[in-house]
Amino acid sequence: MTAPPLMPIPSPAPAPAILDPEVVPGASDEPPLISADMHPPVDLAEDLERFNARLATYLKPEDIKPIGAAYMFAGAAHRGQLRVSGAPYISHPLAVAETLAGWHLDPNALIAALLHDVMEDTSITKEQIAERFGKVAADLVDGVSKLDRIEHQSFEEAQAENFRKMLLAMARDVRVILIKLADRLHNMRTLDAMRTEKRRRIARETLDIYAPIANRLGLNALYRELQELGFQHAHPLRYRVLSKAVKGARGNRREVVSKILQSIRKTLPEAGIAAEVMGREKHLYGIYRKMREKQLSFSQVLDIYGFRIIVKDRQSCYLALGALHALYQPVPGKFKDYIAIPKANGYQSLHTTLIGPFGTPAEIQIRDGNMHHVAESGVASHWLYKDKSTLDQLQQKTHKWLQSLVELQSTTGDSSEFLEHVKVDLFPSEVYVFSPKGKIFALPRGSTAVDLAYAVHTDIGDRCVACRINFETMPLRTELRNGDRVEIVTATSAAPNPSWLGYVKSARARSRIRHFLKARHNEEGQSLGERLLVRALAELGHTLAEVDEPAWESFLFDTGRHNRNEIFADIGLGIRLAPIVARRLMARDENLQQAVRDAGSVVIRGTESGAVQLAPCCRPIPGDPIVGLIRKGHGLVVHTHDCSTLAKLRSSKLEWIDVEWEAGITGMFEASIRVLTRNERGVLARLAAEIAETESNIVDVSMVDDSGDASTLFFTLQVADRSHLARIMRALRRVPEVVRINRYADSKH
Repeated sequence: MTAPPLMPIPSPAPAPAILDPEVVPGASDEPPLISADMHPPVDLAEDLERFNARLATYLKPEDIKPIGAAYMFAGAAHRGQLRVSGAPYISHPLAVAETLAGWHLDPNALIAALLHDVMEDTSITKEQIAERFGKVAADLVDGVSKLDRIEHQSFEEAQAENFRKMLLAMARDVRVILIKLADRLHNMRTLDAMRTEKRRRIARETLDIYAPIANRLGLNALYRELQELGFQHAHPLRYRVLSKAVKGARGNRREVVSKILQSIRKTLPEAGIAAEVMGREKHLYGIYRKMREKQLSFSQVLDIYGFRIIVKDRQSCYLALGALHALYQPVPGKFKDYIAIPKANGYQSLHTTLIGPFGTPAEIQIRDGNMHHVAESGVASHWLYKDKSTLDQLQQKTHKWLQSLVELQSTTGDSSEFLEHVKVDLFPSEVYVFSPKGKIFALPRGSTAVDLAYAVHTDIGDRCVACRINFETMPLRTELRNGDRVEIVTATSAAPNPSWLGYVKSARARSRIRHFLKARHNEEGQSLGERLLVRALAELGHTLAEVDEPAWESFLFDTGRHNRNEIFADIGLGIRLAPIVARRLMARDENLQQAVRDAGSVVIRGTESGAVQLAPCCRPIPGDPIVGLIRKGHGLVVHTHDCSTLAKLRSSKLEWIDVEWEAGITGMFEASIRVLTRNERGVLARLAAEIAETESNIVDVSMVDDSGDASTLFFTLQVADRSHLARIMRALRRVPEVVRINRYADSKH
């Protein structure tokens, strides 16, 4: 079979050809990368004709020329490469570009779509692309390209880093993610050629990441197709069973759907409302997810019928709603006005559920033409439609979300954590609350007042101490509901609490809290590390001031650290051992015997919360003999001398540190006691009263029934020191029902 001549492909309407070899840019004295005898494969002629036709609908001839050059460039670069299915590789970038042409994207995006794999799969560089097609197209290709040349510890880490780069590139230019989504769509459509394990992994990735991103950007048609394809390949058996069941139920549903459609089509014109009415069949993945999440049977899900009504303008939406509520009984609590309060992705529509004929529920969506365009195309509507005035709100929301990705990047430690935060914001369920001034905030469902505080501003989140919800003072962990009026109360001296991570829902709040806690942890680690290094140097007969600048510079260069504080933090957090750092800084041979330990112990002040930990197994309190243990990633862990856990670690190669309590230490520490009592009414109340009299708080109490006559009570108390604990125990012994009392070390009894 011979290849067709290099000439314009016939189109239904006159359109410039994308296969003109004379438009290849970069013609110079250097030999071009595109050879003159490069022809498109025969089986791509139909695809090229369809692509040509799409381009002709909205681009000028001069805009199409560089797209043709990009096709030729990509064809030459991928020459000889085949997809797993056996198709020529160029068919894939052509399909991606065709999808983008359907969204009416600009020439740079189409060029990048055609070239999106050349940097990964060929020797073409970003500089060569920029030279021939411009910097914008090259940046787009770079944003889409994977990070194949970077070494990662695992496949998951590589994927997370890839997503991180892609999402940050998207924050600079949303066309990056549109190209990536079109790329994923074609890969999913041709996934059958992959082996089963890889097919399921890609499908799960699509359901977890790409489909939610499409939804977040308002690309509903793409979102639904990615979900269907992802479900089909991730759960093939369930997909086949459900598909067969839906086909079987269609005949039974036809009469009900027809009756509701006729009623709506008759009622709306009678009310003077011109409308397009259509039945809306549920998607398989939507049916499957609803069955799982709500524990419903297949028949229960299929008993709900969906209809979409498109009217001429916003006012007609509400008129149609009134007419339908007069036609059928609405279900209380099932009405949502996304026109007055649009979703975060710009989606606008009225949603209501009616009880139709035969008592069957019918879900109705009502929107005008512009809303429908945005609902189907989302952020791509920016290119699809000339009248952009209606899209301002959508663009602002999208821009705000994209900028939040840049903020997450600056406060997130690694790629996996970044991806975790982004996933939180990708799922559409939202709650809408109001500030005291009436501003609306959209937050993930289940969000608390802390989430709102960080949504307002980072400083407000860091300093929040309480909240007033609907004018009532409530705890910060209170879950917000739609329509709540929320006022955040702040204090200058307040700081984020680690416990907040247990209930915040938004990525912004979680990221900011972790960032603050890491910074504080590092500061404490630096302080401890400096003290440990001073002590290690003193054991060698030196001081920190004696370490000269060249020694520091050499050590920083060897370790890859940027400054001394990072070294101090490493020591404090147990990543490096102070004696080894000390000997290295003083250029000592590590085989030398250490000098006599005359530097004294490390002082424990009791205010440390990150780099110094009081071991939960023995819960040391001031007055207890203690010893310190440096553990990598944990910093300095303080145990009592007789701790049972300590005995197991004695033979391990860990760094032991002499520690002592600071003189005059203040503060409250947790200690545990075991109290054996006779079973008599009111004994717990009497014990609690005695504890309160000794100025101690009960942190936790539990009970074990030993027999019918006695019980063992376990108390965790806040005490100042051993003397305070002794006073508490003497007071409890005076209670007549107490048989025996002792302190116990294991917090698990």
